[in-house]
Amino acid sequence: MKPARLSLTDILRVGAVGLRARRARVLLSALGIAIGIATMVAVVGLSQSSKADLMSRLDRLGTNLLTAEEGKDIQGNAVPLPKNAVAMVERIGPVQHATATANVDARVRRSDVVPEEQSSGVTVQAARTDLLKALNARTSKGTWLNATNEKLPVTVLGSIAAERLGITSPGEKIMLNDQYVAVIGILDPIELFPTLDRVAMIGFPAAERHFAFDGHPSTIFERSTDDSVEDVRDVLARTVSPGDEGSVRVSRPSDALAAKAATDKGLTTLMLGLGAVALLVGGVGVANTMVISVLERRTEIGLRRALGATKNAIRLQFLTESLLLSSLGGATGALLGAAATYAFALTQHWTPVVPPWSLTAGFAATLLIGVAAGLYPAIRASRLHPTVALNAT
Repeated sequence: MKPARLSLTDILRVGAVGLRARRARVLLSALGIAIGIATMVAVVGLSQSSKADLMSRLDRLGTNLLTAEEGKDIQGNAVPLPKNAVAMVERIGPVQHATATANVDARVRRSDVVPEEQSSGVTVQAARTDLLKALNARTSKGTWLNATNEKLPVTVLGSIAAERLGITSPGEKIMLNDQYVAVIGILDPIELFPTLDRVAMIGFPAAERHFAFDGHPSTIFERSTDDSVEDVRDVLARTVSPGDEGSVRVSRPSDALAAKAATDKGLTTLMLGLGAVALLVGGVGVANTMVISVLERRTEIGLRRALGATKNAIRLQFLTESLLLSSLGGATGALLGAAATYAFALTQHWTPVVPPWSLTAGFAATLLIGVAAGLYPAIRASRLHPTVALNAT
């Protein structure tokens, strides 16, 4: 007589019996799987959320900004850029906008009671009135330089400069060398060129009139069409300083953000490796649980065999139990990982991104772990002789 075959429902019901009978052990075993899957899902989710935020910032700030900065000669002396460098850059066909800043030799103090030798970590630069347009920057308080006030002893502070000087609102005064100047504005952080966050900016005419500025720019900023950025980059140095292009440093500020994305990718790989280790440890815990379960349930196995259960039915019972145990941990881990991604992303003001493939891959990994962890205990259980199993104490 052919033995009866178990339906899928019967297999799941029989497999779940062992889990319900040992709930504390099941929860602890599933926890190891859950931690591994949660780590992997969260790492992928946070990486994708961070990348999406970075790409959004790059789209907003633009990747078509290039800078040309004064370099040094072979003796290490600074080589100033020509006074008409901006006008020369504007003659390059694809260039849409060009502007400049320049270093100004002036000490910055909060007031005359601060010793001259005490540094605030704030430098002074002259800036053209169209600088904010080129950098997609804006003021957080007050106003920017314009055609009228650029000739006056007034300044606009970068966000860090204002913090270091203790300036919280326009209208206050600071000292440049021995002269008081009024603060007319404070900038928001400038993401594409963060060195300007530590600068007190004055107009070019004011720098020449009050601080003996010689008129040579130190940094040229230019924006061109997206398709022509590399072409402009190739000719920018020799356009700014014909015959001495080696003394001009050309860079693309957005490359720093792109490099950050590459760094984040390496860190993501490392964290995924740690998640895989946690998942492996969880799999070992499931295997250990299943082996102990087989040893404790030898009488049950012997009784089922004596009543006609085949070796295949016993194997399916314990393999199903292992799969259910792993699936419980995997599903819990996926939910925890997704929740952690959403919670952290929202605190960073990112758009939360949890790729569906990460959940699918995580759950598939738990099934593989379940099969691997339950295969040996299932085979061992199926090989127990009914007589020996029933006589086990």
